[in-house]
Amino acid sequence: MVAPATPPPAVIPLDHVSAVVAGSSGAPYGWTGYRVRPGDTLEVIAARFRTSVGTLAARNHLRSAHLIMAGSRLSVPRTAPVHQATPARTTTRVAATVHVVRSGETVSGIAARYRVGIPSILKANHLGARSLIHPGDRLVVRAAHTVARKAAARTAKAAAGPATRSYTVRSGDTLGGIASRYGTTVAAVARASRISSRAVLQVGQRLRVPRAVSSTHAVGDTFAGVRYPDAVVAAARRNHAQLARRAVPSRTQVKAMVVRTARRHGVDPRLALAVAFQESGWNQRAVSPANAVGVMQVIPSGGQWASSLVGRRLDLLDAQDNITAGVVMLRALTRATSSTPTAVAGYYQGLASVQQRGMYSDTKHYVANIMRLRASM
Repeated sequence: MVAPATPPPAVIPLDHVSAVVAGSSGAPYGWTGYRVRPGDTLEVIAARFRTSVGTLAARNHLRSAHLIMAGSRLSVPRTAPVHQATPARTTTRVAATVHVVRSGETVSGIAARYRVGIPSILKANHLGARSLIHPGDRLVVRAAHTVARKAAARTAKAAAGPATRSYTVRSGDTLGGIASRYGTTVAAVARASRISSRAVLQVGQRLRVPRAVSSTHAVGDTFAGVRYPDAVVAAARRNHAQLARRAVPSRTQVKAMVVRTARRHGVDPRLALAVAFQESGWNQRAVSPANAVGVMQVIPSGGQWASSLVGRRLDLLDAQDNITAGVVMLRALTRATSSTPTAVAGYYQGLASVQQRGMYSDTKHYVANIMRLRASM
């Protein structure tokens, strides 16, 4: 029992204890923990858990039946079997879905929607890492999954709560501004709200805004199965963090800035708008794992070239400087080539590579898309 203030006059060896609960020795259902309560004795505990004093003493390395203290923990037999859930099936089966691409969708967005990897979609549809998709394209989405994974996904979804929140449009709102405010993308808001990414918002209109998904880093280190060097990814994350703290213009403001800058430098405004929309969706906060930054998705070496073209250092984290960099690069490429498609290919693939190797298949898709966008601007 619980040791009194004054111990008993003699310690009774456990070998001499004769109190045994008949037919209850051992632990056929395994062991569990028990915290000793005031008034407990080893005999009482043994009876409660259908075992013997000797079994408890041996299991807990006790030398005396009297020396158990209130609050201490003992290992005791379970009194009933533990019911274990039947293991989930792990047999893999392949599910194939045909997804029709809608305006504003990206491969990464589709991959996230179906919970598959980007490389899986690229491989299933014979696409390259920089291939473009267009509204109306039909993509095969194959996902290897198990019953357990589906159950886990349902549980995670229930625990996370609603995937979207309701938002009522106010005066001056734009899709870009709303997306930035809630840490998501224009395409995601448009898709959730079932509207075009170019839709004109009306005051009082109700939108569905996806909740931001927390992650260790907002900029990953891999895209389409290609892992970028640590130094490049680290620089991209620093740039993303800085842009997250800065005020940036809305998509409507960016569009006007692109037009003004293109006219100032003698570049077709529709071409500049098309490139900016294709590269970032007119979003200055866009940063890729390759450290392509801002509206025009300019990498540091491109920024150095553009700075030499304008005669001053351009800050790619500044929206106006970023747009200027992309526009003057387009101007230089247009002047160095015999056609607009070749200049656009140079912006995407690099002019030297285009001249030496011709356009890659994904470059051709990029150029075709830019030409379509240009005609719609």
